[in-house]
Amino acid sequence: MSEEDLSPADLVADCYERLPPEDQLSLKRLNGRPRPSTPIARASAGPNSVVPVPDTTNTIGADFTLAVPAVTHGNPAIRLFSLPNPRPGQLLDLTWETFGFGIERLRRQIKDLGRRLEVDICFGINEAGLVMATFLASAQFGRCSIGYLKCNKIRDEVTLAPDSHMPDAPETATIVICDFEVKHADVVGYIARTVRERYPRAMLYFAVFGAMTKGSDLEVSGFEDLTGAEIMKAAGFDAIFIAATMSPPGIEPPLELR
Repeated sequence: MSEEDLSPADLVADCYERLPPEDQLSLKRLNGRPRPSTPIARASAGPNSVVPVPDTTNTIGADFTLAVPAVTHGNPAIRLFSLPNPRPGQLLDLTWETFGFGIERLRRQIKDLGRRLEVDICFGINEAGLVMATFLASAQFGRCSIGYLKCNKIRDEVTLAPDSHMPDAPETATIVICDFEVKHADVVGYIARTVRERYPRAMLYFAVFGAMTKGSDLEVSGFEDLTGAEIMKAAGFDAIFIAATMSPPGIEPPLELR
């Protein structure tokens, strides 16, 4: 063994020179990429600059069956899952894996309705609902027309933004409305009334990713145990599909993750 003193940098350089050319090029490319900031590095920028790091995984709770309003002679039993929140009092950040799992669950519920839905328009409420509508239209509804319902909330009232899009459809259209959450606000009731004004004889179906529960138990035994049960029933949908139950304050779509 040599008694020559070598610095760590010299050792790294010696190892680098022994690598094959393709490995050296790979290391150079990796070295040129910006390094992601860590929670510690971001926290050290200043006392008021700590940015919470979103969860990279979600815990999927128990599967259970729930009876929901359904079309005549349709199957009212849907199979959904719960989304437990490990940080009570904070929004649960969904990952793309969980989001995709929920979309697949909605697709399965729609297939199990007991009748084939020949959908003319799949509407999305706001951005997260629009993503849901796009996936369902492609995977389940034969690439039907996609509509966009952008809601603006002014004080306690909801209005539809001018850049919303309502495609042309037959007078007796079949329409699916997609929303990311149902809580206390009667957004979906307002949307149902607005869509019926545009398509008076349409059949309306409602697909929501997360429905908030009244109690702490997410594995509810009845539709009435959901916070928005009366809102959804009053909207008069021909059938309702729900991917998951959630607790307050709700869930955040993966579109919000930084």
